[in-house]
Amino acid sequence: MKSLVFAFVMLAGGAIAAPDTSLRPVQRDSAGPQLEASGAITPRPRDAAAREAVGSGRGLAQSRRPEVRPRKFRRIARAQERLRKKGAVCGDVDIQGVVVGRVPGSKTGCGVADAVRIRAVSGIALSQHSVMDCGTAKALKTWIDDTAKPAFSRKGGGLKNIRVAAHYACRTRNNRPGGRISEHGKGRAIDISGLQMRDGTLVTVRSGWNDPATSKAMRQLHRGACGPFGTVLGPESDRFHRDHFHFDTARYRSGPYCR
Repeated sequence: MKSLVFAFVMLAGGAIAAPDTSLRPVQRDSAGPQLEASGAITPRPRDAAAREAVGSGRGLAQSRRPEVRPRKFRRIARAQERLRKKGAVCGDVDIQGVVVGRVPGSKTGCGVADAVRIRAVSGIALSQHSVMDCGTAKALKTWIDDTAKPAFSRKGGGLKNIRVAAHYACRTRNNRPGGRISEHGKGRAIDISGLQMRDGTLVTVRSGWNDPATSKAMRQLHRGACGPFGTVLGPESDRFHRDHFHFDTARYRSGPYCR
């Protein structure tokens, strides 16, 4: 009798336990929505090709922006890039000019190993194409972008042109006989006498330095050059620089020399 009861219980337990297998979820058709790891739900496309694209990572999340740009826009972008690169020197498309190469000096200590002739920097034209080395050209770009443009952004429509008083010249400092060779003679210097705005307004160093309307901006130009350039001389440095800024890239152990 006990054995019959035991057999009945075992059979009943097996019958009761059998439905446990039905608690395991059945795999759904991949056409349904999919829960991403981030918690977002990505709808599944109906057709097989689209489902395959989603599974391979080329799904709807990337379909908002076409992988291939319209031909018209690609053509315009290439044309603009060619225009920018045409005339770029020193490995920077914002420094426009031509490569000069070696410039021999007529005096001992003069000359430039790898000179360039710059006509514009960051869209700002130079009044005369200026010969210098690439280190000086890049320092000039930093000064124009970080200081000169912001200083005159609200005056006369913004900066358009920089008046260059001097660039490369094989000469002594301040043209003194028997003096040391100037940084101008090494292609490391540029002298700036004024700045012209887009509306034609010209602000000169001589008149603008003490003019109440421009004195703040002019002093900003002087301070901002101290760092990108190793030597910065202005109207208050000496009698030789009353009408222009002298910037050069000579470096000193004690840091930039700015007066």
